[in-house]
Amino acid sequence: MNFTTKIPIATSHHPIDYSSRILLLGSCFSENIGGKFEYYKFQTTINPFGIIFNPVSIEKILSRSINLEYFTEKDIFYYNERWHCYEVHSDVSNENKEVFLEMLNTILQSTNNHITKLTHLIITYGTSWVYSLKSGNEVVANCHKVPQKEFSKAILSVEVIETSIKNTLDLIRKINPKCNVIFTVSPVRHIKDGFVENQRSKAHLITAIHSTIESKLSSVNYFPSYEIMMDELRDYRYYAADMLHPNQVAVDYIWERFCECAIAEGSYGTMDTVRTIQKGLAHRPFNVASEIHQQFLASLQQKIIKLQQEFSFIEF
Repeated sequence: MNFTTKIPIATSHHPIDYSSRILLLGSCFSENIGGKFEYYKFQTTINPFGIIFNPVSIEKILSRSINLEYFTEKDIFYYNERWHCYEVHSDVSNENKEVFLEMLNTILQSTNNHITKLTHLIITYGTSWVYSLKSGNEVVANCHKVPQKEFSKAILSVEVIETSIKNTLDLIRKINPKCNVIFTVSPVRHIKDGFVENQRSKAHLITAIHSTIESKLSSVNYFPSYEIMMDELRDYRYYAADMLHPNQVAVDYIWERFCECAIAEGSYGTMDTVRTIQKGLAHRPFNVASEIHQQFLASLQQKIIKLQQEFSFIEF
């Protein structure tokens, strides 16, 4: 008897392998999947400007990176003894203004260079709800704990999200027309917005994505992270203690489903080798000096050398 409904997912026409260069942008779920790519030693960059949840802010930071619109003093502000930028996450903030600006522009230049070489861009949208500065009516990526009275809150319409997605695709095509783009919607529940409001938010994202990509070529795809969580993993045991984020079991399962459709079968053997090495490196022996452990380390080192001869970019 089958106790779950398995979602059919079409196999990608442009699967990811170890020659692929991958950039993941978006919500914290990007970091979950990106962490899997990093564990298996794919060539991966994750959220260079930190976690960004909404489509408009992702479009904005991509536009700045692709058009090399460098950050200046007018783009940053000082609050709670740190310099911040409303276009990036607080993790990037810094106590020193000059250091902060230099860091932002270094990331921007690096992101531009990376996009030109990408084979795959994976964007995870988290929410349609956005906050805009009342002073300038600009949508922000992060409020940086500035008092809420300084912002107005609104939900992006399907039409606005569609336009943002189209703009995002046009930006990527501008410097890398061969890049394959995968959109997905985060399964994280944004309950602070409200239960009904969270569902509205996800519905707007899903509708806009599908409306946009239906007219695109096979180089633009959708992966149903949200739908897998809602339908295949329809149980609170797949959530973390906060009952909002997928737990590790759920992340592992969604990653498996992603591999089925988006990872080239020819890469599975390499992934198995990497996993064996990772487990070996994490092994904690009873006796470090024992002959058996030394033999184990020598064998592990040989596996690493052999793998690096084939893929010089892999490091442990």
